Amino acid sequence: MPGTRRLCAAIAAALCLTVAITATASAAIAFGPDSMAATGASATTAYNTCETPGTNCPVNSWSTGSSEAVNSIYLRIVAVNAEMRGHLHNDAVAGSKMARLQAQVEVAAEQRVELVTVDMGSNDICTDTEAEMTSVASFTTSFRSALTTLTTRLPNVRIAVASIPNVHRLWRILHENSAAVRRWNANTICQSMLANPTSTLRADNARRDRVLDRITELNLAGEAVCAEYVNCRDDGGAAVGYAFEAGEISTNDYFHPSIAGQASFARVEWEVAWEF
Repeated sequence: MPGTRRLCAAIAAALCLTVAITATASAAIAFGPDSMAATGASATTAYNTCETPGTNCPVNSWSTGSSEAVNSIYLRIVAVNAEMRGHLHNDAVAGSKMARLQAQVEVAAEQRVELVTVDMGSNDICTDTEAEMTSVASFTTSFRSALTTLTTRLPNVRIAVASIPNVHRLWRILHENSAAVRRWNANTICQSMLANPTSTLRADNARRDRVLDRITELNLAGEAVCAEYVNCRDDGGAAVGYAFEAGEISTNDYFHPSIAGQASFARVEWEVAWEF
């Protein structure tokens, strides 16, 4: 049996699941968690993927959802470890910034889970103004505090962290879509990046570039903090590097992942290669 290992990670996030692949391509789990919890924000609650707009729809969550159309991390684990079935929690809260991860991991610790996925940071970037974005220092402090709490309460827990997606790409592929522009303007969505979405003025382009720089900075900070904890793994930039397409964005708000986007998030994070 070759020593190949796969990270079945979470958008937070990422998944800390080690898989050894046999010569016949069947899989045997070296680390098969029997329980898991998802932490994060609206991407993890699968906001705007149900028939009723403006609602959370955790059945479609890339991390813990039960929808076959998404084929979440949870379902992928169940397929190779039946002991996981039914032992899942979605502790994510729409609108959360990194500062709220502490409260979520405290809930996960009470649930005594073996795996926690983390998908946090988009709301630290997507603010009403550029000036309101979370600083690297604050992001780092909040993340470290949350991981310290979680690993103190659950010393053997595996933590899988997804990188912050590239919201600059969202602007790039949809800023000429009139429906998207109308929705961004009407709902004042992610104005740090999406204000004046059709403008190509130097000042607006420079602002977008600075937001993209902050995404990079926060992702690097998150990676560094995760590396301080023996059972934490980040996705190595899989989420931020994923070149999503317009069809993977919800047409309810042209911002959150659609069901197709949730499915892609699950697939990308599941395929991250890693090793403890």
